[in-house]
Parts: sequence; C-alpha cells; structure tokens
Amino acid sequence: MANEMWGGRFAEGPAAIMQEINASIDFDKRLAMQDIRGSIAHAEMIAAQGIIDPQSAEAIKQGLSQVKTEIESGTFTFKTSLEDIHMNVEARLADIVGPAAGRLHTARSRNDQVATDFRLWMRDTVDAIEAALADLQQALCEKALTHAGTVMPGFTHLQSAQPVTFGHHLMAYVEMLGRDRSRFRDARVRLNECPLGAAALAGTSFPIDRFATAKALGFDRPTANSLDSVSDRDFVIETLSAASILAMHLSRFAEEIVIWTTPQFAFIKLTDKFTTGSSIMPQKRNPDAAELVRAKTGRIFGGLIGILTVMKGLALAYAKDMQEDKEPTFDALDALALCIAATAGMVRDMEPEAKRMKKAAGSGYATATDLADWLVRTLKMPFREAHHVTGRIVALASAKNADLEKLTLAEMQSIEPRITGEIFSVLGVTNSVKSRTSYGGTAPDNVRKQARRWLAQLKREMRPRA
Repeated sequence: MANEMWGGRFAEGPAAIMQEINASIDFDKRLAMQDIRGSIAHAEMIAAQGIIDPQSAEAIKQGLSQVKTEIESGTFTFKTSLEDIHMNVEARLADIVGPAAGRLHTARSRNDQVATDFRLWMRDTVDAIEAALADLQQALCEKALTHAGTVMPGFTHLQSAQPVTFGHHLMAYVEMLGRDRSRFRDARVRLNECPLGAAALAGTSFPIDRFATAKALGFDRPTANSLDSVSDRDFVIETLSAASILAMHLSRFAEEIVIWTTPQFAFIKLTDKFTTGSSIMPQKRNPDAAELVRAKTGRIFGGLIGILTVMKGLALAYAKDMQEDKEPTFDALDALALCIAATAGMVRDMEPEAKRMKKAAGSGYATATDLADWLVRTLKMPFREAHHVTGRIVALASAKNADLEKLTLAEMQSIEPRITGEIFSVLGVTNSVKSRTSYGGTAPDNVRKQARRWLAQLKREMRPRA
C-alpha cells in the first residue's frame, strides 16, 4: 500500500527494511510540541493572508489543540508507517477535522517544517541549559563564600605549587561556566531565525508573510535564503560545540572530585547521596556520580563529531542524511543536562576536610615563592637571584627533612645573611594566601568579593526573559 501522505507518485509501499531505516518517529516525536506550535502559527498566517479560509484555519487550530492534549496525556498513538512527527500529527489532525487538515501544508514543506521545529526545540533546550548553569554557578559561589579562607594546595602538574583557598579554586569553575553560558547565549542569537516559509528549498509562490510567522514563534526574523534555511544545521553544531566545551569543564571538575575523595588526598567528603558502595569491599565509598559525569563527556563529544560528519559532504539543499541530526543531539544534550544537575548536587553536598587541606597546602615547600618574593620586596634583590637563594634554602630544608618555616633564622642566614626574623611572617600558608591580594588572586577578601559579585550578577541575569 502506498503511503497516502506522499501523494500519487508511488504505487507500492516501501519494503519493510526501507520503512525501518526511513522512519524517525521513535526519536523525533520529542519535537511534537514544537511541531504543533509551528503549525498553529503557519495556519494563522496563511489565513491572515487569505490563502485559506478562516473556518479551515479555526478547525485546524482546534484540531491541533486536541492533538497536543492527546500527546501530553499519553493517549496519542505514534505510527512508524507515517515516518515522522509531522506526518503523525497531520494524519491525526485529518482524523479530527477532516478535509480541512489538508490545507495546513499549503506553502510549506517538511524541510522547512523540521528546520523550524528543531530550532524551536534547540532554543528551549539552550534556555534550560543556561538556567541550569546559573544554578550550578550559584552553588559554587555559595560554597566559595563559605570557604573563602579555607586553605588548600594549589597545583601545577598535579604537584603542590602554592597555597590557595578552596573558595578560590571553586570560583575558577564559576569563571569557566560563565564563558560556557556566553557561548550558549551567542549560539541562541544565531539560531533564533525562522526557516518556516522557505518550503522545500526555493520558497513559495503563495503570498505568505514570513515576518508574521517568525514573530508569532518568537524568532527575531525569518531566515534570508531559502536554500540555506532548509539545509543549515550550524545551529546544532554550534550548540553541540558549546556543549562539548562545557562537558570538558564538568569533566575536569569531576576528575578533581574523584582525586579529592581518595583516602590518599581526603580533601572532601561526599555523602551517600552521591556515592555508592562495593559489592565485595564494604569499606569502599565510590564517587560514581563524578565518574559518570567524566564518562558522559564522550557521548557529548560524539554527538558533535556525528553531526559534523553527517554535514561535511552534503551539497545544497536538504538530504535525508540530515535526519541523523536529531538522535545524537537529543542524547548529547540529555546527558549534558544530567551532568550539570549531578555536578550542582555534588557541589552542595561536598564538605572540605579543612585541616587535611591546610596541612597538604604546606607540603612540598609551597611557600617558597613567598620567600623569594620577600627577598625581592624587602632586600631589593633581583628576582633571579632571589630564586637562586630560595632554591638553596629549600635544598637545606629538604636535607633536614623540615618545612621551610621550621628552619631557624640562623640556618637561613647561613645562605643569605641579610634575612631577618620578618621572613617567618610570609612562610605560613595562611599568611601566604592573605598576601595574594592582586586582582584575581586567592586572598580570602578577593574571593568573597568575587563570589558576591557573581551572586548579584546571577540574580540579575536570571530574571525572566522578556
């Protein structure tokens, strides 16, 4: 039996395997609400332009409203034989309102229809991601404010470098997430153009008003070129690019959580809410939430690589290859949303082991740079010379298996006679972090100012969009 939605060109129905590979309803039914929104806007526009009569338009709108209710209530039957969400909705509309349903597809194609639906879905998803990121930033800022003065080691090469504070460390991720949010906002600006009315690829001879449709759907403007309108998936690629960078940031943080919760580090504790046990080792508390955030990055990267691969060889305009854009996108952005929520949960759940962190912050001669800076600042020593003198003092401390602050004044003066007792004021880790007052530095007062600034900014930014 021919698919009645295709018209009279095909005398026979597709082979079973063709039907299976061709159908997308199993995943594109997620576009149902966007498809109905777009169809209502289209019906209103073609009625306003006199292309269809008002009675047909009203019947279509009421019928689509019923379809929406059926889908939301779970009573709608999705049929693989009808291929996709567009045909499923239109077929059910025909059941409800009869021949008037056939007028809905005037002056449009499934090509511009799916491009519009997907942009609407992506716009909704980007807004949800940005809101979730703002919540994660808030969680980080609040934790940073509480622990602005909690000293911990700062690392380079995963080796103790200089003391910082736990709050300062968390605020680094707030900055990263701020850049992530700006990338999603930028992507949203570019995706917010309406393809509806581009039809199959060349536009239409009907006197449509694409500006009215774009406005009705909340787009800034209609797309300017009909060929580009139906063949563009940059908005998917750009969003998945931003998602991949964000996923990389979340994975870095997840890796730190995994490290920090090991008994060897023991910098933080997570409760049972975000850890699991072992089936054989009763002592284990595994940071599985963090590990899964780290692992799901691969799925998000994969979505980006998948759509890039789909698009790289396509001549203009639409090709069926582009049906492969949705499933990996849905999967990647679902995974991303879960990772953001899990990370926010872990941030609110974690508690630092302050004594352990502070002790570790002083290991590895982490205040050596403070000593060198003191030599430069107080003795007016050139930095390279101060670096050399400090290296000799560190070597002495290492030979005695002692921390820098445990050396006597006489021992340090044996290397540099001009050193005074004032040197001990910069060798403790607490004094070290307090001294880092340069803009962006780890001084606790700096951290508090930055956390409060971000919290105020988040409050302003997340007001309802006009």
